[in-house]
Amino acid sequence: MTPATLLQLAGAELPPPEAQSSVLVLIDAQEWYRTGPLALPGLGPALASASLALERARTAGVPVVHVVHHGERGTLFDPAGPPASILHEVAPRAAEPVVAKRLPSGFTGTRLCALLQELGSTTPVFAGFMTHMCVSSTTRSAAELGFRPWVLRDGCAARSLPDGFGGVLDGEAVHRAHLASLADRFAGLTDARELWR
Repeated sequence: MTPATLLQLAGAELPPPEAQSSVLVLIDAQEWYRTGPLALPGLGPALASASLALERARTAGVPVVHVVHHGERGTLFDPAGPPASILHEVAPRAAEPVVAKRLPSGFTGTRLCALLQELGSTTPVFAGFMTHMCVSSTTRSAAELGFRPWVLRDGCAARSLPDGFGGVLDGEAVHRAHLASLADRFAGLTDARELWR
């Protein structure tokens, strides 16, 4: 039997994101994923796709929201250090809001939900880092809050992780597995070139 997602089995597949109901949400596109202990091998291609999605959003008049992670001072996610800055390839313009979070989900303890509602979005499109952590957490929260989220599968990346059995899952395997789990119930998956054509 060919595997199917829960959405497919329920006949509840999401309609593609349309410009008038979408918001592009870039999650944690920050310098600590370029170099240092959190450097992502897949950052280059994912960042290029996120940049293309950003260009398409701006051209189509789709609102853009940037979410950044700000941890405690003196920690790996110190908001005061240069590694916390947004990657220049997807830097926000003056009119694009930046939402700071302290936990993996961009909705927890932030104004993101209210902001999406103010922008009239029912369909947030998420891209950023890392797939298995903040992208996944934010996407699941969005679905639970009643949004119809999509994830830019070519605009995210993950790092290699211990598998819990004494082995290692490489970053691409982690990325693909978490996209599959999101697509099972929580979100649609798309590519930058498919957006807002």
